[in-house]
Amino acid sequence: MALLRQIFGPSAEKVKVENKNWKIDAGSRTIDLELTMLSSANRVELSPSDAGFQDRYIVQEIIKEMAKNRPIDTKGKKGYKVLILNEVDKLSREAQHSLRRTMEKYSASCRLILCCNSSSKVTEAIRSRCLNIRINAPSEEQIIKVIEFIGKKEGLQLPSGFAARIAEKSNRSLRRAILSFETCRVQQYPFTSNQAISPMDWEEYISEIATDIMKEQSPKRLFEVRGKVYELLINCIPPEIILKRLLHELLKKLDAELKHEVCHWAAYYEHRMRLGQKAIFHIEAFVAKFMSIYKAFLIATFG
Repeated sequence: MALLRQIFGPSAEKVKVENKNWKIDAGSRTIDLELTMLSSANRVELSPSDAGFQDRYIVQEIIKEMAKNRPIDTKGKKGYKVLILNEVDKLSREAQHSLRRTMEKYSASCRLILCCNSSSKVTEAIRSRCLNIRINAPSEEQIIKVIEFIGKKEGLQLPSGFAARIAEKSNRSLRRAILSFETCRVQQYPFTSNQAISPMDWEEYISEIATDIMKEQSPKRLFEVRGKVYELLINCIPPEIILKRLLHELLKKLDAELKHEVCHWAAYYEHRMRLGQKAIFHIEAFVAKFMSIYKAFLIATFG
C-alpha cells in the first residue's frame, strides 16, 4: 500500500470490494468463475488460488482485461495498472506457467506485485522475472506496540506485561496476536496481569486429534480422525496449516528415533497435496502412514 500511495497518490486508498464474474471459453465448454477482488482506478487485488484448479483461467483473463482498459495519465499518455496477486505460492503449476507467459506479453500495460509466504513454491521462471523482496515477520517488540496502540484506541487498560505475553504466544504473527487480544477481551475485562492467553480453538482441536491418534491405531480411529479433519477444512482452516500443526503435536509425543521418518512422510504428503485437488485424501493418507509406523514401533518395542 505504501508503494502504491507513493506512485498514485491518495487515490490508491480509495478501493471497493466487488464480486467479479468471468465467462471463460475453454475450448469445448464455457466456464463460469466468480472471485472477490479489491479494485480502484489504478489497481486490482485478488487471490487466484481461490478458484482452485481453474486458477490459470483467472490469471489469463484478468491480465488481458486490464491490458484492454489502460488508464490515461495526467500527461495524456497511456499509463498502466497494478495487479496484486496474493498467495502466488498456492497457484497450480499450470497457472504459474500461464502467468509467466501472460506477464511477458502484457508487461507494457500491466505491472504485477506477487505476494507469497514461501518463494520456494514459486517457479524459478517467475522468480527470475521479478525483483524479490523478503519481508520479515514482525518482532515481538513491534507486535507489543501494535497491541498497545489498539488498546489505546479502544480505550482499554492493559496491565503491565500483558501485551508482551500476547506477543510471545503469537509466534511473531500479528494477525494471531490481534485475534488473541480480541479473545481475551471477550473472555474477561478488565484484564488481569495473570490472565491466561488461550490458544486458538482449532489448535486445541488438532491437539485432541493427535492425542486420539497416539491412543489407538485402527481403521475405526482413522475414520474418526478423517471426520475431525474434514470439520477443520469446512471451517476454512488451510490444509497446509492443519498438516503442519498435526505434525508439530505428534512430534511432541514421539520418541526421537521416529521423528525423522515421520517428518519425511509429512513432507511427502504435503508435496502430494499441492499437486492434487482433495486435501482431505492426503492428510488422511499421512495419518494412516503415521499409524502404520507407530503401530510397528510399538509391536517391535513391547511385543
